[in-house]
Amino acid sequence: MLVKYEFLKIIRKKSTFIIMTASLLLTAFLFGLPIIQYQTYNQDGVIQGAQGIAYVKEQYSMSVPLSEEYIAESIGEVQRLFADSQNVGYDGNERFLIGDAYWNHIAPREKMLNMIAKTYDSPQENSGYQKLAELEAAEYNNFYQAMEDKMQALRNTPSRGLSDAQKAYWSNMADKIKVPLQYGYFEGWEIIMSSFELLVFAILSICIAVAPVFCGEYQAGTDAVVLAGRFGKTKLITAKIAASFLFGLLAFLLHVVVACGLPLMAFGADGWNLPVQIANTTIPYPFTFLQAALVSIGVIYLILFAMISFTLLLSSKMKTPYLVIIVLVPVLFFPIFLTPNGTTGTYNLTLFLLPYRAAMSDIGKYISYQFGNLVLDAFSMRAILYAMLTVIMIPFAKRGFQKHQVAG
Repeated sequence: MLVKYEFLKIIRKKSTFIIMTASLLLTAFLFGLPIIQYQTYNQDGVIQGAQGIAYVKEQYSMSVPLSEEYIAESIGEVQRLFADSQNVGYDGNERFLIGDAYWNHIAPREKMLNMIAKTYDSPQENSGYQKLAELEAAEYNNFYQAMEDKMQALRNTPSRGLSDAQKAYWSNMADKIKVPLQYGYFEGWEIIMSSFELLVFAILSICIAVAPVFCGEYQAGTDAVVLAGRFGKTKLITAKIAASFLFGLLAFLLHVVVACGLPLMAFGADGWNLPVQIANTTIPYPFTFLQAALVSIGVIYLILFAMISFTLLLSSKMKTPYLVIIVLVPVLFFPIFLTPNGTTGTYNLTLFLLPYRAAMSDIGKYISYQFGNLVLDAFSMRAILYAMLTVIMIPFAKRGFQKHQVAG
C-alpha cells in the first residue's frame, strides 16, 4: 500500500504529466525524423517520405541465403555488366554502371552488393559495388573466408591495441556467427539500432520527475512529519525508492514503445530474425537484429536505474529538485561533447561507459575491457557497471533521508 501511495503521488503531480508528455513528444519527433526525412531515388528522380519507404520495401523485399554459390553468381553478373563499355560511366575517379544496367540489375539490390564488396576491402578501404568488378574468381568464391580474414585484420590492427586475450575473446565470439547469412530487408531495425542514445532524453525526463521524491518533502516542510512517523525512517523510505523505480520502469517502457514503434510501423518489422552481419559483415556479435535491440534496451534500462539511484541520492542530500537537475544534466549530456579517438586507452574506455555513450549500441566496434585474464565486451561491462552503481547508491540515498536534520 505504501508503494502504491508513493507511486500515485509521483504520477498525479501536474509537473510529472507535463514532463512525460513533453518527453514522449520529443521521443516521437526524434525517432520519427528519419521517416519524415527519408528519401531514395529511381529513374525518375527522388522519392521522399512514405512513398520512398514503400518503393525501397518493394525493391529490397527479397530474402535469400547468401551461399557461396549465390554470392559468386552475383559478383559474376556485376562483372559481366562492367565488361560491356556501353553500361559504364566514368567521373574521373571511378567507373560505375549507368542506364538500364544500373537501374535494372544493381539498384534493386545495391545495399546487398555494397555489403558484399565491403567484405573484400582492407580495414582502411570503403568501396561500393564497383569493387566487385576487380575481384578474381579465387577471391569471390571464398566470401566467408574473406569475412573471417577481415575480422582478423581488424583485431590485429596495431592502433586497436588488443591483447592476445582480447583477440581470442572476439575470435571465439565471431565463431558463433551462423553461416551462410540470410539476407533480407531490415531498414526499420537499422534505424532503431543507430538511434538508441536519443533515449537519454527520456532518462533525463524520468529523473526530473523523480527528483522531488525526498527533497520535495524538505521543500514542502513535510519532512518532519514523514520522519517522525512510525515507518518514516524504514518502510516509507523503501516505498519511495520502490515507487521511483516502478515509475521509471513503466515510463521508460512507454518511451521504448514510441521509439521502436514508429520506425517499425513505417518501415515494417521485417528483418527481426536476420543476422546483424548483413548490415556489416565485421560485426562480431552473433545476434539477430531483435536480439541486438533487446540487449541494447536492457543496458539502457540499467543506465536508467543507476541514474534513478543517483537522482534519489542527490534528492536526499539537496534542498530542492532544481539543484538535483543542475547536477543531472551535465552527467548525462557532457559526453556528447567528447569524441573517442579509438577503442582502447583509458580515455576512450572511460568515455564508452559514460551514460550518453553507453546508450549507443556500438555493435560494430571491438570495445573490450580486460581484468587479468577476464575479458568483457562493451555490453557486459556496461551492464555490470550500472547494476553495481544502482546497488551501491540505493543504500546511500536511503541513509541520506534517514539522517536528514529537520529544521527547527
